Order: sequence, then structure tokens, then C-alpha cells
Amino acid sequence: MTAVVEPPVARLAALPGVSTASRVAAQAERARATGRVLPVVPALAGLLPGAGLRRGSTVAVHGGTSLLLALLASPTSAGSWAAVVGLPSLGLAAAAEYGVDLARVALVPRPGTELPAVVAALLDGVDLVAVHSETIQPAVARRLSARARHRGAVLLSAGPWPGADVELSCRREPWSGASDGYGHLRSRRVSVRVHGRGAAARPVSASLALPDSDGHITQARPAPSLREATA
Repeated sequence: MTAVVEPPVARLAALPGVSTASRVAAQAERARATGRVLPVVPALAGLLPGAGLRRGSTVAVHGGTSLLLALLASPTSAGSWAAVVGLPSLGLAAAAEYGVDLARVALVPRPGTELPAVVAALLDGVDLVAVHSETIQPAVARRLSARARHRGAVLLSAGPWPGADVELSCRREPWSGASDGYGHLRSRRVSVRVHGRGAAARPVSASLALPDSDGHITQARPAPSLREATA
């Protein structure tokens, strides 16, 4: 198994080391100066305001972790730091397959009651923070969104988030690839809908392959007609 080289902020997994986020703050600030929008894969760029993840915004992702991982792929591959908080079941192998650079991801799987403090500290030092929203109270959620806005970080919520700037909903369809119970699962078609506030007030949607047969996220090909399928 390939070893994962953890960035300095990975030590935040031990709660007494929360202050270590400050060690990468200067580096993150330099990265933030390069642009106000973090890149995303082309299949998602056309759905998001500004064709990416706007710094200072809160983005809520509904419908599973695959879409969340897809959003982390391009920023980490381009050199941004990310952190994932409160998602102990996150699959690192799946993240790598989607293109996430694991060397730039800090994991805090079980922060317990310190989750708000850990997220706040991470927003000071990394570019993206993904967090499970289930146990966060609305007042705390609003404070964390305000902190992300002030620090120029992107807050990604796995689940609903009060006052999110952008919301992505993912409706999944059955896998394709296996025939008559045999073969390998190769791709899965999903319907992604994006709406929110401001530039995202007008809903947009698209049919995507998440993943496609090569393990990437792409625009889904139209389903063949009955005549084409039987030709």
C-alpha cells in the first residue's frame, strides 16, 4: 500500500495540536493571493458561479461523498491545502482515484465536541475545509461561514448548511458495466443540480458521469436510443 505523506496540518488530528494550523497560514495566504476562485474539474466548472469555488464561500453538497471528493480534486492537484473534518468513513483510495492529492489533505476524523474549534482553526490555515454538518448548530454554522468569508477559505459541507452560498445536489442512477450479473462496474450517471444565492440564484443542472469508465468526472454521454442499442 502506498504511504501517504501528510502535510504539517495533519497533526491537527490530535486536538492539543490545533495551533499547528498557524504553521501553514503564511503559505496559504500566498496561495490565496493567486486568485479568488479555486479550480474545479471542467465538468463542474460550467455549473458553478465563476467556474470554480469562490474563496470565502460556503458550499453545501448533498447526495454522498463522491461529489465532495470531485470538488477537492482540482484544488489539491493545483497546490492548495485541504482538510476533512468529521468524516471517519472517507475512503482515501476513492479520493485518490478522483484525483485528490492526498499529500495536501489533513484528516481530522473524530474531533468530538471540539469540531467547531478545529474547523475554525483550519479555516485560518488551509484553502478548503470539508466538514460533516450533522452535529453543527445553525448559530455555529453561521459563525464558521463568516470566518471562511473573512479568511478567504472555502467551507465545504457534507450535508445541509444554513445560509450556504451554493448548494449542489446529486441524484445517482444505477452503475453500468455489469451485464447479466457479470463483469465490472465501470461508470455511473448522476444528475447534479446547483443553486444558491447571488450569482447562483438561478438553478442549473447537468447529467454527469461520476465516475466515467476511466475513473474521472465528465459530461455524461446521451443514452443510446432503442434503435442504436439493438443495432
